Amino acid sequence: MKLIIRDDAESASEYVAQYMIKRINDFAPTPERPFVLGLPTGSSPEKIYKYLVEAYKNDNISFANVVTFNMDEYVDLAEDHPESYHSFMYKHFFAHVDVKPENVHLLNGNAPDLLVECAEYERKIREAGGIELFLGGIGPDGHIAFNEPGSSLRSRTRVAILAEDTIRANSRFFDNDISQVPKQALSVGVGTVMDAREVVLIVTGHNKAVALQKVVEGSVSQMWTASCLQMHENAIIACDDAATDEMLVKNARYFKSIERVEVEQIERKGRATVAATSEDSRSYQWRGALKKLQVDTDGANKKTHKAENGELTPDSMHGRLMDSAIGMDDIEKMEDGMKLTNMGSRVNTIEV
Repeated sequence: MKLIIRDDAESASEYVAQYMIKRINDFAPTPERPFVLGLPTGSSPEKIYKYLVEAYKNDNISFANVVTFNMDEYVDLAEDHPESYHSFMYKHFFAHVDVKPENVHLLNGNAPDLLVECAEYERKIREAGGIELFLGGIGPDGHIAFNEPGSSLRSRTRVAILAEDTIRANSRFFDNDISQVPKQALSVGVGTVMDAREVVLIVTGHNKAVALQKVVEGSVSQMWTASCLQMHENAIIACDDAATDEMLVKNARYFKSIERVEVEQIERKGRATVAATSEDSRSYQWRGALKKLQVDTDGANKKTHKAENGELTPDSMHGRLMDSAIGMDDIEKMEDGMKLTNMGSRVNTIEV
């Protein structure tokens, strides 16, 4: 598990949004190979959706080949109700990007058979090839999606009964009237989330501090269902400083130091790549300059050693040998009467 700590909720949300944008762009989805994205609702991801919408409007990302599966939906709440998760997603995200309606999947809390609805949802996820990245948040009691304390860590999409703490927390969306908050919801299971190839959580605010401490520092427990991510091979939690208030200071420092090292390695790798590119460019220029040199290797101009264009060029080795004493057939042509004996004469004159 990787913990990313930022100063505030805004910067933590921006980190998650930029991370998602990079993951989707690097994946380069196509109609035949879409990026399958799991999505949450609630106050925690609102800022993330804002950044994703801005990125789309700035042509930094497209969701045309992204398939989405939402985590949950209330039971017996009309889809067009202002507080339904259908309404939430279209208000904050779907209506502002180029995601295709046929690629959007949300649980139907008004289905005639809720058990069949849940089973079909799991089937659709499998048919889509599984979820590549599941974005999520956690509740004050450490639940992920609507997997309340006590949920099986192997649970699949099902009908969930909401805990009193969750109902009370969500009452702020219903004019603080607890009686108006649905008591049941359809939710992907803990096992469904764990099946995703990557899970990214956003956790912000002091009210999530106890939950974050239990999820990161505590043991894996069905009473804090998000703690299951300790067992996921590719999980990231992005949080703000306020959410770390209950963690041990040394642990918070540890996770910050880990990120610093990773950033330094990435920067070092980037500098090395730039340097290698620059060196390749200089090498290319050097080789190009060599190719332009005109060298007279045949000795055609050995007397003047000039190319046709008038530039000086090295004479051939053959030409040098023929002009030297070593290359002469007639040693009488040597200046000043100097004579060079051959090796045979030297050997014959040695006295034994």
